Amino acid sequence: MSKVTLAKTAGFCFGVNRAVNMVYELAEKEKVCTLGPIIHNAEVVNELKEKGVIIADSPCDVKEGYTVVIRSHGVGRKVYDEISGLGLKYEDATCPFVSKIHKTVAKAGKENSTVIIIGDKNHPEVKGIEGHCCGQYFTVKNHDEIENLVENHQELKTNKVTVVSQTTFDVSEWKKSLKIIKKVCTNAVIFDTICNATAERQEEARSLAEKSDLMIVIGDKTSSNTCKLYDICRRVCSRTYLVETSKELSSIDFSTACDIGVTAGASAPARIIKEVLDTMAENQVNSSEEKEQDFASMLEEHMQSYNTDGRVQGVVDRITPNEIYVDIVGKKQAGIVKLDELTNDPNAKAEDLVKVGDVLDLLIMRTNDQEGTVMLSKKRVDAQKGWDTVKAALESKEILTGVVTEVNKGGVIAVTDGTKVFIPASQATASKNEKTDGLLKQEVRFRIIDINDRRRRAVGSIRSVINEEKSKAREAFWAGCEVGKVYTGTVKSLTSYGAFVDIGGVDGMIHISELSWNRIKHPSEVVKVGDVVEVYVKDIDEEKKNISLGYKKAEDNPWEVLKNNYPVGTVAEVEIVGLTSFGAFAKIIPGIDGLIHISQIADRRIEKPEDELTIGQKVNAKVTAIDFDKKRVSLSIRALLEDNADDSDAEEDDNE
Repeated sequence: MSKVTLAKTAGFCFGVNRAVNMVYELAEKEKVCTLGPIIHNAEVVNELKEKGVIIADSPCDVKEGYTVVIRSHGVGRKVYDEISGLGLKYEDATCPFVSKIHKTVAKAGKENSTVIIIGDKNHPEVKGIEGHCCGQYFTVKNHDEIENLVENHQELKTNKVTVVSQTTFDVSEWKKSLKIIKKVCTNAVIFDTICNATAERQEEARSLAEKSDLMIVIGDKTSSNTCKLYDICRRVCSRTYLVETSKELSSIDFSTACDIGVTAGASAPARIIKEVLDTMAENQVNSSEEKEQDFASMLEEHMQSYNTDGRVQGVVDRITPNEIYVDIVGKKQAGIVKLDELTNDPNAKAEDLVKVGDVLDLLIMRTNDQEGTVMLSKKRVDAQKGWDTVKAALESKEILTGVVTEVNKGGVIAVTDGTKVFIPASQATASKNEKTDGLLKQEVRFRIIDINDRRRRAVGSIRSVINEEKSKAREAFWAGCEVGKVYTGTVKSLTSYGAFVDIGGVDGMIHISELSWNRIKHPSEVVKVGDVVEVYVKDIDEEKKNISLGYKKAEDNPWEVLKNNYPVGTVAEVEIVGLTSFGAFAKIIPGIDGLIHISQIADRRIEKPEDELTIGQKVNAKVTAIDFDKKRVSLSIRALLEDNADDSDAEEDDNE
């Protein structure tokens, strides 16, 4: 007699079970309409139809007096708005896992992050996710399409990107897709939104198919979840059959199969699974003395109690000051998470950490079979997840993000996903001489460089990330650098001969002569370390990788100012700045001095300039000549005095 093994994960998933039960319960007391089939299973849909449940393609098709049920696949934001606008009564059976994706993509859009959805764009769940995107988004079905997408949209390599997947997506294809995204998209934030139940179902199906001569997959042929199970099983077991009901078993030859595996999609009800198993049992050779494993025993094994230290998922049902209550996914059992098992923060409040409807990954602490409750822990799962992430990052060299919680003589402690990572002082900053005090409570990016798994200790490096980013910035800079190009940079250091400016991972120098049109003794008279300045490239030494920068602008050239504002004939107030035997030098504007020849100082002959003028004295003088080529300006006080005398004579004549 053949041995039949039923997968423990076969049958309704949490979201589907919740949606179907909601419709059955509502149908007992009111008229119900579902937006699309509540489940991808014709048998269940027909049963509900017999109870009066009708199907509408859109809110405007809903008949008066009916309660609308949104199926577990979820819908887009516009559908909710349409339901509200029509004043329809509705119940939302969207799977909590799908709702979480909706919130993720909506938030990404508000943060100007491009969303990449990996899944079947024709699937209602994916259409619903698209309906919550409020910015740019793309939907791809596999890793090949991701490669084409990035090739056609080069901006995705550097722009902010948020990645999500259909909850029932093929796990192996998801992993292939992530490898490409992590490799080419430097600013991608990845959310693993494949439902845990889906991942476990696919993995168990693959494992069971490897050990079976023949594999039966139960489910509707229109179900994405079921079709993926069929594809996964068929890769490792050539004799894999997809059946919707027990009637289809008659065409399958079981005679040569010793080990038969059975699994079912998330939309396959227990009744149909039982019918398939019963039919298979009836067709077995009864002369064998081997004990049959009937459906009852399989179901009992399938629904066995959880073991301590097992992982489960729970949907938050109620929140109190000291604990939260959850419904455990896939089980008709309640769970309790005490506040001290929810977080390590003694000052935290439960209502600030979670809200009703949230889906949490939890660890079983202990069970109470008499009360039917399970004591659970979230913080222990978080700690384990964090450690797993840290360990994986050592091999992948992935950059992690954490907050520095402690600074000591040896270095700093950064916490990422609840896991502490020690970063030595030599690896905490860009250079060895920098202080680490400023890193406290700051978010930092680092790589894992060493792991002690037995002692759960990890060592990280901020410097390696900084150096890599600088290297990338330098490459990008040299690829686009050219004479005349303008950059915004930060002054890094000053010397007696100039200022060094970081213009994107590369330092350029502004010579002291380029800092000001006026003569200065030190660069600190114009700029200081930390100043953000606009500079332009004056010269590039490709061989030595040296860049000369310009800072002073042509429009600030004092000779241009003089040309525009002080033409010949202009009277200006000037300041005496120097005296010689042949005349006096006077500052017209900063950067330009003019000469008042001794003959032009007074309207009479004088022996020396000191007889009429002193250093610092301000006098009015007339611009009499400008030589822009030789950078010389001639001034005259005498001309101004003579002009005034002429004006006085003219006034006396008028009076006579």
